[in-house]
Amino acid sequence: MVLFIFRRLGVMVITAICLTFVVFGLTNLGPNLEKLAKTQGNARMTDEAVISWLDNRGYSQAVYIKYGEWLGVLPGYEIEGTDGEVRRRCDDGKNFCGILQGEWGFSTVFKDDVSGILATRLGLTGKLMFWVMMVMVPGALIIGVLAGMREGSRTDRSLSTVSIVSTATPEYVSGVILITALATKAFIEWDTLPFKGTATAAMDDANFENFFLPVITIALYGMGYIARMTRASMTEVMTAQYIRTARLKGVSFPKIVIKHALRNALIAPFTVIMLQFPWLLNGVVIVETLFNYKGFGWVLVQAAGNNDIELLLGVSIVSVFVVLITQLISDVGYVFLNPRIRIS
Repeated sequence: MVLFIFRRLGVMVITAICLTFVVFGLTNLGPNLEKLAKTQGNARMTDEAVISWLDNRGYSQAVYIKYGEWLGVLPGYEIEGTDGEVRRRCDDGKNFCGILQGEWGFSTVFKDDVSGILATRLGLTGKLMFWVMMVMVPGALIIGVLAGMREGSRTDRSLSTVSIVSTATPEYVSGVILITALATKAFIEWDTLPFKGTATAAMDDANFENFFLPVITIALYGMGYIARMTRASMTEVMTAQYIRTARLKGVSFPKIVIKHALRNALIAPFTVIMLQFPWLLNGVVIVETLFNYKGFGWVLVQAAGNNDIELLLGVSIVSVFVVLITQLISDVGYVFLNPRIRIS
C-alpha cells in the first residue's frame, strides 16, 4: 500500500507540473500580456511602449524561464529597464521567490497577495462545500439504495424520476426557481420571507435563512447523479449469486441489504463522490455569482475577467492539486472497499 501511494504521488507531481505549465503558457500568451500592459500602464500605449513595458518587467523572457521563476526553481530576474530603473522579481535580496518558496505573486486587481486572497476565498467555498456534501451525499445514497433495493418497483420509478429531473436541471435554472419560489413575494405573501435570495451575509454569519438556498441549489444537481450511480450499483449487487444464496438460506431482507449488499454497492458511488470535490470547487462559479457569495468560484471569474495573471495562476494550481488529491483519496479508498484489489 505504501509503495502504491508513493507511486501515485510521483504521478501526481509529474501531472501537476505538466498541467501548471500548460496553464502558465496559456495565461502568458501575447494578447494577454498586451492587455496586462495596457491595463497596468496606459490604455493608449503604442506597440513599442507595450514591448518596452513587458521587457522591463521580465515578461519577454522565454516561457520555460518565466515558469521556472514562477515555480521557484530558477533565480528571479533583475532587469535594468529602458527608463533606467532596476526591477527585481524577488525582494529582500532573495534569488528564488516562487510557488515553492510560498510566494504566489501579487494580484493586480485586488492589490493584495495572491496567497492571502486564495486562503480567504477557499475558506468561504470550503464552508459552502461542507454543507453541500452534508446534504448531498446522505440524501443521494438513501435515494439510490432505496431505488436499487427493488428494481422496477413503484419506489424505484419514482425516485429515479426525481434523480433524473434534479440532474437534468442546471444550477442557474434551479437557483432562479428556488429564489423566485422561496425568497420573493411572487408566491409567498408572508411579511418575513423564509429565505434570503443573497448569501453575502453568509460569508460572515451563515445561518439557515441565508445559506439554505445556495446549498440546496448545488446539492440538488449533484444528488441526482450520485443517486443514479448508487441505484445502478445496488441493482447489480442485489442480483449477485451470493445475495440469492443468502435469501435462499432465509436471511432477512434488511440484513442482506445492510450486511452484504451495501458495502459492495458503495464502491462505484465512492469514486463519484470524490469527483464531486473538484467539481464543487470550480463548479460553484454560477451559484456563487447567482447568490453573490464571494468564494473561490467568484475569484476565478474576477481573475479571468480582469486578466489578473498571477491570481489566475494561483486559482489554477489550487484546482489542479484538489483534483489530484481527491483522485489519490479515491484510489486509496477504492482499495479498502474492494478486497480483490487489496489482496492483489
